[in-house]
Amino acid sequence: MKKLFLLTLLSFLSLYQLSAQTVQQNSGWLAFFNSTKFNNKWGLALDIQVRSADNWDYVRNTLFRPGITYYINNKSNVTAGYLLATTYNRVDGAPKTNLNEHRIWEQYILTHKISSIFATHRFRLEQRFIETTSSDDIFSQRFRYFFRFIQPLEKQAENFSKGAFVALQNELFLNIQNKDKINGSIFDQNRAYLAVGYRFSKKFDAEAGYLNQAQKGAKNNVMNNVIQLALYTRF
Repeated sequence: MKKLFLLTLLSFLSLYQLSAQTVQQNSGWLAFFNSTKFNNKWGLALDIQVRSADNWDYVRNTLFRPGITYYINNKSNVTAGYLLATTYNRVDGAPKTNLNEHRIWEQYILTHKISSIFATHRFRLEQRFIETTSSDDIFSQRFRYFFRFIQPLEKQAENFSKGAFVALQNELFLNIQNKDKINGSIFDQNRAYLAVGYRFSKKFDAEAGYLNQAQKGAKNNVMNNVIQLALYTRF
């Protein structure tokens, strides 16, 4: 686990070294995450996201990601699912385009506590089918490592069921197949996020925060400053 933290940090810092080639952007993301348990072993995972273009000009991306979850025990689970991501491009002087990306994805989640902090680790593998403006669509695979820490702001019992909290998370994206067709690099992007939120009950959280998306592109790197509003439901 320590090696993964170090890899995340080194990859994130490596992008800052290319700051002369980096384009700054500002956008807003709205995210909804749900997990529903059918019984002790099976459940449904779903997230829906809407993301704006630079300077909040228009809705650029929509994501719909359902999955089926198998609960190994109360601290770990595996999920497999599908994603449809649509990108709407509205660039002055260029034709408007709507491009779709289809993904199959598999993930493993581990949860535990570090003192009073609730920690989550997620390991995800994606098979990406990316539509392009040319006739040559792209297939690639990508690995993602995500960790999230939640610190309640008031003293809690063993289970955190209600109250304000601070959330810190980071996610590292690595191209592991056909990277030359993506950006020519194993490193794809890194997303660092800090938020404040409130847990209204065991079933519902709401939070708002700042997300820094550092992405390596084929021509230019992008540093995207994101204001994100996220809703979480659990049934």
